[in-house]
Amino acid sequence: MNGSGTPPVTPGLLPRETTRDVRDARPRVAVLPVGSFEQHGAYLPLVTDTVVACVIAREIAAAHPVHLLPPITVSCSHEHADWPGTVSISAATLHAVVRDIAGSLRRSGMKSLILVNAHGGNYVLRNVVQESAGSGTRMALFPGSADWDAARSRAGVETSSHSDMHAGEVETSILLHAHPELVRPGYETADCVADDRRHLLTLGLAAYTESGVIGRPSRASAGKGKELLAGLVDSFDDYLSLLTRQESR
Repeated sequence: MNGSGTPPVTPGLLPRETTRDVRDARPRVAVLPVGSFEQHGAYLPLVTDTVVACVIAREIAAAHPVHLLPPITVSCSHEHADWPGTVSISAATLHAVVRDIAGSLRRSGMKSLILVNAHGGNYVLRNVVQESAGSGTRMALFPGSADWDAARSRAGVETSSHSDMHAGEVETSILLHAHPELVRPGYETADCVADDRRHLLTLGLAAYTESGVIGRPSRASAGKGKELLAGLVDSFDDYLSLLTRQESR
């Protein structure tokens, strides 16, 4: 336990399959959660994005025959560099790691990879997927904006996607549902709206929020988190069908 009384390690986020399990199941598509290690205000852990990515991927794996990979836990969080605890890697490094993972999977016979990304700052993942054309590995990036929009509507999320940028209604709801032990008191009074963020990449997040929060976490609930995940699992069907259909050609 740490000083706050919360567990330092969250169980249940890593895949438990053995090599025999994978051999017997013979999945055709791998799923790679991509998170981050960055500040999420005073009530959500630094590992929030990784937890969200893992929870989404775990729900997907429970509903679909995919090969669930362990997460990438540190990514491109440079806009959060002003807050203690945040750790980043370069976009080039993240690009190389994902490319190497895809190559390793390809050598073992798995030619389709879906990246489940839970950090908005990982812009380079779009390029990774774009550049995968003709590489021998079919790739996709999930969830897309339309997938999030559908899930938010289903869950009754009140805050717009633009306003709910960081540690807000969506992220807090998912953790309240899937890992409530990670949510500390304080989210109920931590709302911060900063819709004009036109220079975010230049100035960083600290120019727009003192707390590190941009969103309305006070509107979060476990029920919304449950429905958000259910909506994303439904949206995943199209991605899986697309890649398996392409593989059969």
